[in-house]
Amino acid sequence: MRESVRVSVAMATYNGGKYLREQLDSILANLGENDEIVISDDGSTDDTLEIIRTYMKNNKQIHLVKGPRTGLIANFENAIRNTSGAYIFLSDQDDIWMPHKVAEVLRCFEETQCTCVVHDAQVIDEKQQVVIPSFFAHRNAKSGIIHNLIKNSYIGCCMAFRCELLNKILPIPKHLNMHDQWIGLISEKFGKSVFLPKVLFSYRRHGENVSGMKHYPLGKMIRVRFEMVLALMRRK
Repeated sequence: MRESVRVSVAMATYNGGKYLREQLDSILANLGENDEIVISDDGSTDDTLEIIRTYMKNNKQIHLVKGPRTGLIANFENAIRNTSGAYIFLSDQDDIWMPHKVAEVLRCFEETQCTCVVHDAQVIDEKQQVVIPSFFAHRNAKSGIIHNLIKNSYIGCCMAFRCELLNKILPIPKHLNMHDQWIGLISEKFGKSVFLPKVLFSYRRHGENVSGMKHYPLGKMIRVRFEMVLALMRRK
């Protein structure tokens, strides 16, 4: 383990060069010298790797690892496995962190002694115009296993969790469709999740997003939830 790593950011990248610089700048503005960004790249063919390596020359906090090339969830799992911090923040490749995000989330951990924090976000478009001012209000986001099985409000890019959860989270069951819902529900089962009603992040939605905000068809929704319940029951 690297010395005195308090905050780790686990980022999954794949052909994200268009917005990556802005994302990295916003994350680095939140971190101390002993914090880290672990980037798992899943075989990018654009300028993503060039951008990351350029940033690595001047930022010792950034560590690049080779992704497994078996999908988004596996890529995030790979990033998480390589973290060393006491608090692990999840990050996409194309959003914008507000300058006080990490400080506010760490304060919430300290005040509530929870295992997972989810904060509110505003949704922006490609031109950084706000299209949804509060993701929480849009999604009726709140804690609770039943609530989040019916309508998931765990969104990875707004989440951080304590490293003590790692032995419960990993490995992420391969048949699951959502790593963030899994992490949130694991926190609900073995600890405590807190939904922090502060907008600390701009969630960029555009035509190239890897993940989406659309619902699955009803049949798939039922199957996905059934599989999630079974996986939760099996995890001891």
